[in-house]
Amino acid sequence: MFIFRWVRRTLTILIIIALIAPGYAVSKVWRAAHNPIVRSADVIVVLGTTQLNGRPGQALEARLIEAKRIFDGGLAPTIITVGAGAPGDRTTEAASGKKWLISHGIPAKKITAIEEGRDTLVSTKAFTVLMKKRLVSDVIIVTDPFHCLRAMTMANDQGIVSTCSPVRTGPNTISKSGYRYLFREAGAYLVYITLGRRGIQVSDHLPGTDIITKIIP
Repeated sequence: MFIFRWVRRTLTILIIIALIAPGYAVSKVWRAAHNPIVRSADVIVVLGTTQLNGRPGQALEARLIEAKRIFDGGLAPTIITVGAGAPGDRTTEAASGKKWLISHGIPAKKITAIEEGRDTLVSTKAFTVLMKKRLVSDVIIVTDPFHCLRAMTMANDQGIVSTCSPVRTGPNTISKSGYRYLFREAGAYLVYITLGRRGIQVSDHLPGTDIITKIIP
């Protein structure tokens, strides 16, 4: 009888957690997207996404536009672009981002391209390693609104103080990306805080689209 009660209570707790956790994640992702806090930092990081033979895709261009805006506003003195290339690509997300920024008036010496990472965690580890080598610890991450929470959480877990400046244009603004992106990112956030923090890496790369939040087991 005791064992039966224990099993029943355990199952009840698990069911409650399973019902509450998704709502908790959706709420956190939504609040971070709608209430961004951006302050002066040591560096701006542009997280990579789709590029086409050296030309940024719409989502990446939107991130670069936002990075240029806050750089021109004096919020940070340097920019890091991050992201590898897909198999067969002639260039990388980081390189195409740097090229775009230079062509739009940002001095090349102010930009570092880290050509690593095709998912958020690998990219985050790459730019945080460089920041620590440079002895800087404050970053403004530029990415999509619903991606902000997870991107900041990963950076903070690597010992970096982060804020997020979400895009204002492109296909992944709040008004254009909608609930599909919100729910996917909430799921990705839950996977990271439950598995990723324990060393189980789950890629969020989704080939063939500018939205990069699908969980791939």
